[in-house]
Amino acid sequence: MNVHFIAIGGSAMHNLALALDQKGFKVTGSDDAIFEPSKTRLENKGLLPKEMGWDPSRIHANLDAVILGMHAREDNPELLKAQELGIKIYSYPEYLYEQTKDKTRIVIGGSHGKTTITSMVLHVLNYHNIEVDYMVGAQLEGFDTMVKLTKENEFVILEGDEYLSSPIDRRSKFLLYKPNIALISGIAWDHINVFPTFENYIEQFDKFVATITDGGALIYNQQDPEVKKVAERNTQALKKFPYSTAANKIEKGTTKLLTTLGEVPLEVFGDHNLSNLEGARLICNQMGVMDADFYGAISSFKGASKRLELLVKTDSHRVYKDFAHAPSKVIATTASVKKQFENSHSLVACLELHTYSSLNPTFLKQYKGALESADTKVVYYSPEALAIKKMEPISEDFIKECFGSEDLLVFSKPEDFKAFLESLDKSNKVFLMMSSGNYAGIDLQKTLG
Repeated sequence: MNVHFIAIGGSAMHNLALALDQKGFKVTGSDDAIFEPSKTRLENKGLLPKEMGWDPSRIHANLDAVILGMHAREDNPELLKAQELGIKIYSYPEYLYEQTKDKTRIVIGGSHGKTTITSMVLHVLNYHNIEVDYMVGAQLEGFDTMVKLTKENEFVILEGDEYLSSPIDRRSKFLLYKPNIALISGIAWDHINVFPTFENYIEQFDKFVATITDGGALIYNQQDPEVKKVAERNTQALKKFPYSTAANKIEKGTTKLLTTLGEVPLEVFGDHNLSNLEGARLICNQMGVMDADFYGAISSFKGASKRLELLVKTDSHRVYKDFAHAPSKVIATTASVKKQFENSHSLVACLELHTYSSLNPTFLKQYKGALESADTKVVYYSPEALAIKKMEPISEDFIKECFGSEDLLVFSKPEDFKAFLESLDKSNKVFLMMSSGNYAGIDLQKTLG
């Protein structure tokens, strides 16, 4: 197969390119800018474009397929040439389905938790040397790439994203996978630039459940009221498996599962992770992995990249980095860290407002009370990020009003934020740094080490 990627440098796109190259496909690609780690990883496999930019001459009649990334635009010259030549154009999720349509497809969806659940399942399978294909949204310990595609593996584990498929396909990605087994972890309004109302957002999950194959299975978080409604109003012939937070206790800073097989100590903590763990267990059960084997493996799971990732651990303090940015994720993550350390450390919770939704004045009101679990509450945002996104400026007072917290500290200059972090007495504190960005490039390990 001869495949060309338009916008090959993206996190998901370059991993798919690497997976197809590994499978023996002839892969080419283009992009207007490629950053690390994509650049080096593509270069090591000879897949890095010789020149940056778009060039219609790269598109020719011998191509079997063109895979179009979200970073490209509808008027991309390579896309226009492919359309002119009548070459089959796939979105990223469409091509994943094309490569996995003869396998048993397990799709893990939800506004939050999907990367962690996918990672937990893959960790357990890897622990027991069970080979599967997969696509996950974070780099995992022990895995070379975020995408693996083979001819022989029976199962494929897919992280199901509700965001758009491509610039010319406005369907949610997870609507294209047609799962045999599906999971929904939680529903909390996100991507308001695409789904302007909560009802429109929920509709995507109703559509997702409708794509499950006849006789398939739906695993769902019954503690989330919106998920429960979606699951219960579906009338297809599906096997339904509800789950909730696993029974547990915290002992000397370690969370332990309370199971019929005894206590199981964990590396991860927090109610949201203990809920994710139950979802992962039920998926593994569907794949033939029994509870004893699941618990034996999950005990060593340390978490997905940027999900409560431990950056610094000293005798006096700890620093965690987390991808949380949507209101529900911020609330759950902050509460879980507070609960884990409430008898030993005070919590400094810092949130960077970085996404389109989080910087939108209307959506900002969804953050009311989001940091209330913290002892010190901090928000950082960049006026430059607003300018780049062509959004109206917002004031520090407005942010305080939206969060509903008089003692909220708000910073808009990276040097001021960095100076604040450095000035804090770190004794008996746990720092929770939440962002889908990078805090203007501040080295958190060095600043808070």
